[in-house]
Amino acid sequence: MAKVEFHFDFGSPNAYLAHLVIPEIERRTGAKFEYVPILLGGVFKLTNNRSPVEKMADIKNRLQYERLEVQRFIRRHAIKQFTWNPFFPVNTLLVMRGAIAAQREGVFARYADEIFRAMWGEPKKMDDPEVVRGVLKGAGFGADALLALTQDAGVKAQLLKNTEATVARGTFGAPTFFVGEEIFFGKDRLRDVEDEIVRTG
Repeated sequence: MAKVEFHFDFGSPNAYLAHLVIPEIERRTGAKFEYVPILLGGVFKLTNNRSPVEKMADIKNRLQYERLEVQRFIRRHAIKQFTWNPFFPVNTLLVMRGAIAAQREGVFARYADEIFRAMWGEPKKMDDPEVVRGVLKGAGFGADALLALTQDAGVKAQLLKNTEATVARGTFGAPTFFVGEEIFFGKDRLRDVEDEIVRTG
């Protein structure tokens, strides 16, 4: 079976929605998605891209249609917990470095669940270090130690490396998926991702 990767940033609502659906695909296919933290702001700079909200702001009817597609996705997958973050856009540098730190500490899966929930399930201002600290403490993490590790030079370098490497492979936004070297962009391509997993498996 080909390697399956999920390149994500917590600041993307579509990455959150994909995160909720990925376990269904893993159960059906037996594949295990590898989560690759990237910094979406860095991806945008490297690709001369902007967030969809910025790009579509002046296009009549476009944002309304995108919201409709989000609601269809939510209904299709029976998603119960999604609320637009009132603090959007959120600077995710701290929590994305935290993702690298959590991977190093062997607590990534729970960290991802908690940070995604705090961003899009029960939304909080997740670019405020004290808010992040409170979320981590409330979830039972050693918040001080994990946040200290976000300042480690190796952690910072790994996030930069991930971001540059994903762009080199064709990424221009998040969520982006790779099945082997086949690239798929956006939560609405998850069905294609699953088809490719089955085909290569």
